[in-house]
Amino acid sequence: MRAITISEPGGPEVLRWSEVPDPVAGSGEVVLRVAATAVNRADLLQRKGFYPPPPGASEILGLECSGTIVEIGPEVGHWRVGDEVCALLAGGGYAEKVAVPAGQLLPVPSVVDLVTAGGLPEVACTVWSNVVLTAHLSEGETLLVHGGAGGIGTHAIQVAKALGATVAVTAGSAERLSRCAELGADITLDYRESAFEDEVDADVILDNMGAKYLRRNVSALKRHGRLVVIGMQGGTTGELDLSALLRKNATVTATSLRYRPVAEKAAIAAEVAEYVWPMLADGRVVPVTHAQLPLSEAAAAHRMLDEGGVFGKIVLTV
Repeated sequence: MRAITISEPGGPEVLRWSEVPDPVAGSGEVVLRVAATAVNRADLLQRKGFYPPPPGASEILGLECSGTIVEIGPEVGHWRVGDEVCALLAGGGYAEKVAVPAGQLLPVPSVVDLVTAGGLPEVACTVWSNVVLTAHLSEGETLLVHGGAGGIGTHAIQVAKALGATVAVTAGSAERLSRCAELGADITLDYRESAFEDEVDADVILDNMGAKYLRRNVSALKRHGRLVVIGMQGGTTGELDLSALLRKNATVTATSLRYRPVAEKAAIAAEVAEYVWPMLADGRVVPVTHAQLPLSEAAAAHRMLDEGGVFGKIVLTV
């Protein structure tokens, strides 16, 4: 089969179409013929050599995909050859075929086509696991989402609104903030001009910046607030004022979806299918796709995300 491989750590130019061995379904796994995958910021980090896959996972980029089951290994439950599914991956999505634990499969939502579904599992599982399962966002609370115009941000806005929360977002232009408002954001803040910590009292903060925003995020939390860090775009090492946390009885949690055990990811996927897919079915949540490109043009897709201006997800079709 063909896949996108990395010749050496570096810029988008290191991505290559290559012939690689076909995957084989192990116990509890299926093999998918991939219809589509999507670009995530983790892919850019891995391309640069900063985000290696977990032990035993594919070295090929791609944390999600959609496709058709073509092979089933031992100890797989109700799935059958020919089923159209989407999947959360630890790697391997930038390929014509991928092996995936059966617990990380999700049915394609009834209102979504197979290609669009390729950009859903990573954002849906990231948002649900962090905003709901970790931070326990409740109706009437306020969620602050940094990077509201990104794939995770555009999905988080809609899920939080469906749960009855007030949503604040940061983004880098009036146009992007306007589009966030169209998705349901109640408070929109240009991070180049606004001190968000002075504008928002948040019960939950979903943060992709890491060190750069650590102090300001703690300042923006309400009493009993919950800060969940899921990214390091603003660095990895910051200073944490413990006295501010103590005064607020607040918490800071850092999570990674990719490195969780298979059983944990399967449990998250099951909750997404149960609770988020109905939000898609009734229109409370819609996929936001910035562009669709052929997988062979993965380098161009990486450049688009590197350069900024992307709203939602970039989907790569096979």
